[in-house]
Amino acid sequence: MASGLTVLDDKVYTIEDYMRLDDDNRYELIGGKLIMVPRPQWKHQKISGALHAQFLNFLNQNPIGEVLWDLDVHLGDKVVRPDVLFIPKKHIEILGESFPNAAPDLVIEVLSPSSESHDRKTKSKLYFENGVKKYWVVDPQQKTVEVFTAGEKNWTWIGVFDQEDVLTTSLLPGLEIRLEDVFT
Repeated sequence: MASGLTVLDDKVYTIEDYMRLDDDNRYELIGGKLIMVPRPQWKHQKISGALHAQFLNFLNQNPIGEVLWDLDVHLGDKVVRPDVLFIPKKHIEILGESFPNAAPDLVIEVLSPSSESHDRKTKSKLYFENGVKKYWVVDPQQKTVEVFTAGEKNWTWIGVFDQEDVLTTSLLPGLEIRLEDVFT
């Protein structure tokens, strides 16, 4: 399930168990298993920070929603921590006191060697099943972004974009993300 990640499956973990964790590790909760997610390396943080900043700059001028990063998202009895997420104003009620308690409209995952399979398979399926509309998978090694949109029964692959491209999304009309600026 989480190749390259430490999975604690010594018991079935619940949301209550998850909420009581206080050991300074980063975890996700999927299928009753705690998955220890390593802290991102600096290149990973730089890329997710650059994406977050571009969204934030756009949203400061066009207040149509919230962009957040490195925050738990509760999807029923599962908890994941996407790198960047966007919630439009029309769905802002999903923001609870401390975390979103339903699927954001856009989720961005920046791949790490230890979590690539987890992000591409397990989390991708979870995001689709819970109603995420757009899913971007950022590959720091290849300096590319794969874009998916929710289809009827699975993700529809839109394409792969690199440093020469400008990313846009129908969720944020007018937003233009120059990937050259993200991967510098």
